[in-house]
Amino acid sequence: MGGVNALPTPLALPGWSHTYSGKVRDLYVPEGADAATSPYLLVVASNRVSAFDFVLEPPIPGKGALLTALSNWWFSRIPLANHLAIGEGSPAVPEAVADRAVVSRRLDMYPVECVVRGALTGSGFVEYQQTGAVCGIELPAGLKDGDLLDEPIYTPAYKAPFGEHDENITFERSAELVGQDVAEALRDASLKIFTEARELAAEHGVVLADTKFEFGKDPVTGELVLADEVLTSDSSRYWDASTYFDETLSGPERLASFDKQIVRNWLAANWDKQGVPPVLPEEIVEQTYARYRDLYVRLTGEEPPFARA
Repeated sequence: MGGVNALPTPLALPGWSHTYSGKVRDLYVPEGADAATSPYLLVVASNRVSAFDFVLEPPIPGKGALLTALSNWWFSRIPLANHLAIGEGSPAVPEAVADRAVVSRRLDMYPVECVVRGALTGSGFVEYQQTGAVCGIELPAGLKDGDLLDEPIYTPAYKAPFGEHDENITFERSAELVGQDVAEALRDASLKIFTEARELAAEHGVVLADTKFEFGKDPVTGELVLADEVLTSDSSRYWDASTYFDETLSGPERLASFDKQIVRNWLAANWDKQGVPPVLPEEIVEQTYARYRDLYVRLTGEEPPFARA
Protein backbone atom coordinates (compact mmCIF):
# COMPACT_ATOMS: atom_id res chain seq x y z
CA MET A 1 0.00 0.00 0.00
CA GLY A 2 1.21 3.48 -0.82
CA GLY A 3 1.59 6.47 1.45
CA VAL A 4 -0.91 9.10 2.49
CA ASN A 5 -3.06 10.44 -0.33
CA ALA A 6 -3.25 14.12 -1.23
CA LEU A 7 -5.03 16.45 1.17
CA PRO A 8 -7.75 18.85 0.00
CA THR A 9 -6.93 22.50 -0.63
CA PRO A 10 -7.02 24.35 2.69
CA LEU A 11 -9.56 27.09 3.34
CA ALA A 12 -8.58 30.65 2.55
CA LEU A 13 -9.08 32.56 5.81
CA PRO A 14 -8.87 36.38 5.81
CA GLY A 15 -5.99 37.61 7.94
CA TRP A 16 -4.27 34.22 8.05
CA SER A 17 -1.76 32.35 5.87
CA HIS A 18 -1.83 28.56 5.61
CA THR A 19 1.47 26.89 6.56
CA TYR A 20 0.83 23.17 7.09
CA SER A 21 -1.81 20.45 6.94
CA GLY A 22 -1.84 17.10 8.70
CA LYS A 23 -4.36 14.31 8.37
CA VAL A 24 -6.90 16.19 10.49
CA ARG A 25 -5.58 19.67 11.37
CA ASP A 26 -4.60 22.71 9.30
CA LEU A 27 -2.19 25.34 10.66
CA TYR A 28 -2.10 29.03 9.83
CA VAL A 29 -0.08 32.06 10.96
CA PRO A 30 -1.22 35.70 10.95
CA GLU A 31 -0.95 37.20 7.48
CA GLY A 32 2.50 38.70 6.96
CA ALA A 33 4.05 36.79 9.87
CA ASP A 34 7.06 34.53 9.48
CA ALA A 35 5.84 30.94 9.61
CA ALA A 36 8.93 29.91 11.56
CA THR A 37 8.76 32.59 14.24
CA SER A 38 5.15 33.78 14.55
CA PRO A 39 4.11 33.78 18.23
CA TYR A 40 0.61 32.64 17.27
CA LEU A 41 -0.83 29.75 15.28
CA LEU A 42 -4.39 29.14 14.19
CA VAL A 43 -5.15 25.43 14.62
CA VAL A 44 -8.17 24.34 12.59
CA ALA A 45 -9.66 20.88 13.18
CA SER A 46 -11.06 19.69 9.85
CA ASN A 47 -13.85 17.17 9.36
CA ARG A 48 -11.41 14.80 7.65
CA VAL A 49 -11.25 11.20 8.80
CA SER A 50 -8.27 8.92 8.15
CA ALA A 51 -7.65 5.21 8.38
CA PHE A 52 -4.88 2.90 7.19
CA ASP A 53 -2.76 5.93 6.20
CA PHE A 54 -5.42 7.37 3.89
CA VAL A 55 -7.57 10.45 4.29
CA LEU A 56 -11.03 9.21 3.37
CA GLU A 57 -14.02 10.59 1.52
CA PRO A 58 -16.40 12.02 2.43
CA PRO A 59 -15.45 13.93 5.61
CA ILE A 60 -17.59 13.64 8.75
CA PRO A 61 -19.60 16.88 9.14
CA GLY A 62 -19.31 18.22 12.69
CA LYS A 63 -16.32 16.07 13.63
CA GLY A 64 -13.84 18.96 13.80
CA ALA A 65 -16.14 21.01 16.00
CA LEU A 66 -16.68 18.07 18.37
CA LEU A 67 -12.93 17.47 18.67
CA THR A 68 -12.32 21.15 19.39
CA ALA A 69 -15.14 21.44 21.94
CA LEU A 70 -14.07 18.31 23.81
CA SER A 71 -10.40 19.36 23.86
CA ASN A 72 -11.35 22.77 25.24
CA TRP A 73 -13.55 21.12 27.87
CA TRP A 74 -10.65 18.99 29.04
CA PHE A 75 -8.12 21.84 28.87
CA SER A 76 -10.30 23.79 31.29
CA ARG A 77 -10.12 20.93 33.78
CA ILE A 78 -6.43 20.03 33.60
CA PRO A 79 -4.27 22.05 36.02
CA LEU A 80 -1.33 22.34 33.64
CA ALA A 81 -0.31 25.10 31.25
CA ASN A 82 -1.76 24.53 27.76
CA HIS A 83 -1.22 25.95 24.30
CA LEU A 84 -4.37 28.10 24.10
CA ALA A 85 -3.62 31.78 23.51
CA ILE A 86 -6.36 33.60 25.38
CA GLY A 87 -6.35 37.22 26.37
CA GLU A 88 -5.45 40.69 25.21
CA GLY A 89 -3.27 40.76 22.13
CA SER A 90 -4.27 37.31 20.85
CA PRO A 91 -5.71 37.27 17.33
CA ALA A 92 -9.37 36.34 16.98
CA VAL A 93 -10.50 33.04 15.45
CA PRO A 94 -12.03 33.68 12.00
CA GLU A 95 -15.82 33.43 11.94
CA ALA A 96 -15.73 30.79 9.18
CA VAL A 97 -14.03 28.28 11.52
CA ALA A 98 -15.14 29.68 14.89
CA ASP A 99 -16.53 26.35 16.15
CA ARG A 100 -13.55 24.20 15.15
CA ALA A 101 -10.42 26.30 15.60
CA VAL A 102 -8.30 27.78 18.38
CA VAL A 103 -5.49 30.28 18.47
CA SER A 104 -2.41 28.66 19.97
CA ARG A 105 0.84 30.13 21.19
CA ARG A 106 3.94 28.84 19.44
CA LEU A 107 5.86 26.15 21.28
CA ASP A 108 9.00 24.12 20.72
CA MET A 109 7.33 20.74 20.39
CA TYR A 110 8.95 17.60 21.77
CA PRO A 111 9.28 14.72 19.26
CA VAL A 112 7.71 12.27 21.71
CA GLU A 113 4.12 11.11 21.66
CA CYS A 114 3.23 10.49 25.30
CA VAL A 115 1.06 7.37 25.33
CA VAL A 116 -0.58 6.16 28.54
CA ARG A 117 -2.33 2.81 28.69
CA GLY A 118 -4.80 1.90 31.40
CA ALA A 119 -5.84 -1.23 29.53
CA LEU A 120 -4.07 -3.73 27.31
CA THR A 121 -5.45 -3.52 23.78
CA GLY A 122 -4.59 -2.37 20.28
CA SER A 123 -0.92 -2.35 19.28
CA GLY A 124 0.04 -2.80 22.93
CA PHE A 125 -1.79 -6.10 23.10
CA VAL A 126 -0.16 -7.25 19.86
CA GLU A 127 3.29 -6.47 21.27
CA TYR A 128 2.41 -8.14 24.57
CA GLN A 129 1.40 -11.34 22.77
CA GLN A 130 4.78 -11.40 21.04
CA THR A 131 7.06 -10.39 23.90
CA GLY A 132 5.12 -10.32 27.18
CA ALA A 133 5.93 -6.61 27.43
CA VAL A 134 4.88 -3.23 26.01
CA CYS A 135 7.64 -0.76 25.14
CA GLY A 136 10.01 -2.62 27.42
CA ILE A 137 7.57 -2.79 30.37
CA GLU A 138 7.07 -6.39 31.49
CA LEU A 139 3.45 -7.30 32.23
CA PRO A 140 1.88 -10.30 34.03
CA ALA A 141 1.27 -13.43 31.97
CA GLY A 142 -2.21 -14.41 30.84
CA LEU A 143 -3.67 -10.99 30.12
CA LYS A 144 -6.43 -10.83 27.52
CA ASP A 145 -7.37 -8.15 25.00
CA GLY A 146 -9.09 -5.32 26.87
CA ASP A 147 -7.93 -6.26 30.37
CA LEU A 148 -7.49 -3.28 32.68
CA LEU A 149 -4.00 -2.87 34.13
CA ASP A 150 -3.44 -2.58 37.88
CA GLU A 151 -1.63 0.72 37.24
CA PRO A 152 -1.49 2.73 34.00
CA ILE A 153 1.77 2.43 32.09
CA TYR A 154 3.65 5.07 30.10
CA THR A 155 4.68 3.83 26.67
CA PRO A 156 6.11 6.68 24.57
CA ALA A 157 6.41 6.78 20.82
CA TYR A 158 8.71 8.70 18.50
CA LYS A 159 6.68 11.13 16.42
CA ALA A 160 7.43 10.28 12.81
CA PRO A 161 7.16 12.83 9.98
CA PHE A 162 3.77 13.16 8.28
CA GLY A 163 3.02 10.11 6.14
CA GLU A 164 5.17 7.75 8.21
CA HIS A 165 4.27 5.56 11.17
CA ASP A 166 5.07 6.61 14.72
CA GLU A 167 7.49 4.21 16.39
CA ASN A 168 6.94 2.79 19.86
CA ILE A 169 10.04 3.37 21.99
CA THR A 170 11.22 2.69 25.52
CA PHE A 171 11.38 5.36 28.20
CA GLU A 172 15.18 5.16 28.00
CA ARG A 173 15.04 5.95 24.27
CA SER A 174 12.79 8.94 24.95
CA ALA A 175 15.38 10.22 27.41
CA GLU A 176 18.01 10.00 24.67
CA LEU A 177 15.77 12.11 22.43
CA VAL A 178 14.82 14.90 24.86
CA GLY A 179 17.06 14.48 27.91
CA GLN A 180 16.44 12.66 31.20
CA ASP A 181 14.78 15.56 33.03
CA VAL A 182 12.36 16.34 30.22
CA ALA A 183 11.57 12.65 29.68
CA GLU A 184 10.69 12.30 33.36
CA ALA A 185 8.55 15.45 33.26
CA LEU A 186 6.67 14.17 30.20
CA ARG A 187 6.07 10.80 31.84
CA ASP A 188 4.96 12.20 35.19
CA ALA A 189 2.61 14.79 33.66
CA SER A 190 1.09 12.22 31.32
CA LEU A 191 0.40 9.70 34.07
CA LYS A 192 -1.08 12.36 36.35
CA ILE A 193 -3.43 13.74 33.69
CA PHE A 194 -4.50 10.25 32.62
CA THR A 195 -5.23 9.09 36.16
CA GLU A 196 -7.39 12.11 36.96
CA ALA A 197 -9.17 11.96 33.59
CA ARG A 198 -9.88 8.25 34.00
CA GLU A 199 -11.52 8.90 37.35
CA LEU A 200 -13.68 11.68 35.92
CA ALA A 201 -14.67 9.56 32.92
CA ALA A 202 -15.67 6.70 35.24
CA GLU A 203 -18.07 9.03 37.05
CA HIS A 204 -19.84 9.44 33.70
CA GLY A 205 -20.05 5.74 32.88
CA VAL A 206 -17.09 5.73 30.50
CA VAL A 207 -13.84 3.73 30.66
CA LEU A 208 -10.75 5.64 29.49
CA ALA A 209 -8.61 2.80 28.14
CA ASP A 210 -5.66 4.72 26.71
CA THR A 211 -4.66 8.08 25.30
CA LYS A 212 -1.78 10.08 23.87
CA PHE A 213 -0.57 13.54 24.78
CA GLU A 214 1.76 15.99 23.09
CA PHE A 215 3.81 18.59 24.91
CA GLY A 216 5.99 21.51 23.98
CA LYS A 217 8.30 23.96 25.70
CA ASP A 218 7.50 27.63 26.01
CA PRO A 219 10.45 29.18 24.11
CA VAL A 220 10.59 32.11 26.54
CA THR A 221 9.98 30.56 29.98
CA GLY A 222 10.97 26.94 29.31
CA GLU A 223 7.65 25.85 30.85
CA LEU A 224 6.22 22.43 29.97
CA VAL A 225 2.99 23.03 28.03
CA LEU A 226 0.23 20.61 27.04
CA ALA A 227 -0.52 21.03 23.33
CA ASP A 228 -2.45 19.82 20.30
CA GLU A 229 -5.67 18.00 21.22
CA VAL A 230 -6.33 16.31 24.54
CA LEU A 231 -8.47 13.31 25.51
CA THR A 232 -10.61 13.41 22.35
CA SER A 233 -12.08 10.53 20.37
CA ASP A 234 -9.17 10.85 17.91
CA SER A 235 -6.44 10.73 20.55
CA SER A 236 -8.00 8.37 23.09
CA ARG A 237 -9.82 5.07 23.38
CA TYR A 238 -13.01 5.18 25.45
CA TRP A 239 -15.39 2.31 26.19
CA ASP A 240 -18.94 2.30 27.48
CA ALA A 241 -18.65 1.03 31.07
CA SER A 242 -22.07 -0.68 30.99
CA THR A 243 -21.05 -2.88 28.07
CA TYR A 244 -17.38 -3.24 29.04
CA PHE A 245 -18.27 -4.84 32.38
CA ASP A 246 -21.04 -7.03 30.89
CA GLU A 247 -19.39 -10.45 30.73
CA THR A 248 -22.24 -11.90 28.63
CA LEU A 249 -21.12 -9.83 25.64
CA SER A 250 -18.47 -10.75 23.08
CA GLY A 251 -15.09 -9.06 23.00
CA PRO A 252 -15.89 -6.76 20.04
CA GLU A 253 -19.16 -5.68 21.71
CA ARG A 254 -17.48 -4.97 25.05
CA LEU A 255 -14.63 -3.04 23.45
CA ALA A 256 -16.64 -0.92 20.99
CA SER A 257 -14.96 2.49 21.24
CA PHE A 258 -16.25 6.05 20.86
CA ASP A 259 -14.16 6.80 17.80
CA LYS A 260 -13.68 5.94 14.14
CA GLN A 261 -13.55 2.16 14.70
CA ILE A 262 -16.78 1.96 12.73
CA VAL A 263 -14.86 3.35 9.74
CA ARG A 264 -11.96 0.93 10.19
CA ASN A 265 -14.34 -2.04 10.47
CA TRP A 266 -16.23 -1.05 7.32
CA LEU A 267 -13.02 -0.59 5.35
CA ALA A 268 -11.64 -3.92 6.56
CA ALA A 269 -14.78 -5.64 5.27
CA ASN A 270 -15.04 -3.73 1.99
CA TRP A 271 -11.50 -2.95 0.83
CA ASP A 272 -8.45 -5.11 0.14
CA LYS A 273 -6.05 -2.22 0.93
CA GLN A 274 -5.04 -2.01 -2.71
CA GLY A 275 -5.30 1.33 -4.48
CA VAL A 276 -7.49 4.15 -3.23
CA PRO A 277 -10.02 3.25 -0.52
CA PRO A 278 -13.74 3.35 -1.42
CA VAL A 279 -16.03 6.25 -0.52
CA LEU A 280 -17.69 5.82 2.86
CA PRO A 281 -21.45 5.19 2.76
CA GLU A 282 -23.68 7.82 4.34
CA GLU A 283 -24.75 5.46 7.11
CA ILE A 284 -21.11 4.93 8.17
CA VAL A 285 -20.57 8.70 8.20
CA GLU A 286 -23.64 9.20 10.39
CA GLN A 287 -22.82 6.33 12.76
CA THR A 288 -19.30 7.69 13.22
CA TYR A 289 -20.53 11.18 14.03
CA ALA A 290 -23.05 9.70 16.46
CA ARG A 291 -20.27 7.93 18.38
CA TYR A 292 -18.18 11.11 18.63
CA ARG A 293 -21.24 13.10 19.75
CA ASP A 294 -22.29 10.46 22.29
CA LEU A 295 -18.92 10.66 24.02
CA TYR A 296 -19.09 14.46 24.20
CA VAL A 297 -22.57 14.40 25.72
CA ARG A 298 -21.69 11.68 28.22
CA LEU A 299 -18.57 13.42 29.49
CA THR A 300 -19.83 17.00 29.54
CA GLY A 301 -23.50 16.43 30.26
CA GLU A 302 -24.32 18.99 27.56
CA GLU A 303 -25.31 19.12 23.92
CA PRO A 304 -22.50 20.18 21.52
CA PRO A 305 -22.19 23.99 21.48
CA PHE A 306 -22.53 24.38 17.71
CA ALA A 307 -24.81 23.75 14.77
CA ARG A 308 -23.54 20.74 12.84
CA ALA A 309 -22.02 21.56 9.48
